[in-house]
Amino acid sequence: MAGIRAQQAKGKKVLISLGGANAHIQLNTAAARDNFVRTMGDIIARYGLNGLDIDLEGGSLALNPGDTDLNNPTTPAVVNLISAVRSLKARFGSNFILTMAPETAYVQGGLSSYGGIWGAYLPLIHNLRSDLTTLHVQHYNTGSLVGTDGRTYTPGTVDFHVAMTDMLLTGFNLGGNPAKRFPGLRTDQVAIGLPSGTRSAGSGYTTPADVQRAVTCLTSGTGCNTYRPGTTYPALRGLMTWSINWDRADGLNFSGAHRPFLNSLP
Repeated sequence: MAGIRAQQAKGKKVLISLGGANAHIQLNTAAARDNFVRTMGDIIARYGLNGLDIDLEGGSLALNPGDTDLNNPTTPAVVNLISAVRSLKARFGSNFILTMAPETAYVQGGLSSYGGIWGAYLPLIHNLRSDLTTLHVQHYNTGSLVGTDGRTYTPGTVDFHVAMTDMLLTGFNLGGNPAKRFPGLRTDQVAIGLPSGTRSAGSGYTTPADVQRAVTCLTSGTGCNTYRPGTTYPALRGLMTWSINWDRADGLNFSGAHRPFLNSLP
């Protein structure tokens, strides 16, 4: 608690992150939902936290067969989590921060196929978009993915980061069906999730120079490679990294390179 207060005294926000690779969490019943709201709310209040980061992995969110309506999902684990987050937001007010750090399959993967884990975060993101502070999809530990231009892009490249980010801002068709579309998010709601170094993720590490090329492409339209965004996004939220501990262990290679760059943007 003292550590949290010390960071907050510096003007930093401290969130509790829910999930991760080894925490399989599903709210499959109303009772589980209510218990989650009560216990998580009490933890947040006790520690004086500023918000919640949803980082569910490992199949914790998977759409049931036939659950294809983005506006009205039917999978209990999805429906109950949406309800639970709304309850926490109501308890702690408008300043309560909500972030999400999903894997690519659960978000951009919904372009190629919508069902199961593919696009499973999209109903959560869509139905909570008015409450969402930042979405920072993990552009690491992932395979190649198709962009809205129909081309396949490889992690760790300028094109991958630009294509995957542009998709979230312009919107895209679920499973390629133009009748079912995920509307784009606000620019200030989207950040790029990156590994801090070569040791912190199995794949997706991108050199600082290429990360900054991708951000410059998105924010000003210059420095692009093959993929060019439909417009520029000067209000892009920024960068997320896994993790600050790995970054320190690697000599602050991530924050040392990117903090001055981000500060220099208009």
